[in-house]
Amino acid sequence: MEKSRAIDSHTILYGVFGDPIRHSRSPIMLNRAFQEADINAVYAAFHVRPDELGDAVRGIRALGYRGINVTIPHKVEVMQYLDVIDEGARVVGAVNTIVNEDGKLIGYNTDGIGYVRSLKEETGIDLLGKNVLVLGAGGAARGVAYALAKEGAGCIYIANRTKERALELADTISAFTKTIGLGLDEISNVVDEVAFVLNTTSAGMHPHTDELPMPVELLREHHLVSDLIYNPRITRFLREAETLGARIHGGLGMFIYQGAYAFEYWTGKPAPVAAMRQVVEQSLAE
Repeated sequence: MEKSRAIDSHTILYGVFGDPIRHSRSPIMLNRAFQEADINAVYAAFHVRPDELGDAVRGIRALGYRGINVTIPHKVEVMQYLDVIDEGARVVGAVNTIVNEDGKLIGYNTDGIGYVRSLKEETGIDLLGKNVLVLGAGGAARGVAYALAKEGAGCIYIANRTKERALELADTISAFTKTIGLGLDEISNVVDEVAFVLNTTSAGMHPHTDELPMPVELLREHHLVSDLIYNPRITRFLREAETLGARIHGGLGMFIYQGAYAFEYWTGKPAPVAAMRQVVEQSLAE
């Protein structure tokens, strides 16, 4: 029997800001984490439109929220409203976790480190010296590319529909490892020399589950193919990659570990990862 917790006047408040947000599994996962760790806290989802973001962030201070996660489309815009930005978040230019230290709002990015922790634990890949192809150049790509560079990736190719954005991100990440920006139409020139292909775009995410981020016929058996999307668990991109003989890795682990790191920043306690994974897997199966 699960312990039920009464919300009282000592309950610490947390949440996630996004637009859209109702599909988010973060409340299920983090409320379970607080329960498992026996912390009197509650976590809710807030639908925050872009023009309301500044007001929402000021509300964190005014209402005394201890921590907030930030998701699409606010990860970049939110930075202007914070007091301190952690180095990792500053480099990638995106924040997904806010910690309220007595009214001082500190921004972190746990996406990239969460992703790499899941990638290594679930596939055993050693990224040192490996060439990587990252599809997309948005907020998620920034965090992950930085974390892959810090893990020692040999060369990171960043391919994006708007090539300018890929070049701009490549310029940022090249401070940490060799990085080259491409248009999506140039993928075929480099795909054979990479060990690892990663989709950071929303192509294939529910409800647009038929969309593909790149032509799958370019994938090879030697590739490890990964997708940040976790709903559906196995995207069409991964399914077709596996049919071609590639190894695949889904986005659920990244989602769980970015939440685990946020939990650890907020509470100073180790995150109950197994319980977090179990409740998210259960909710996705329903």
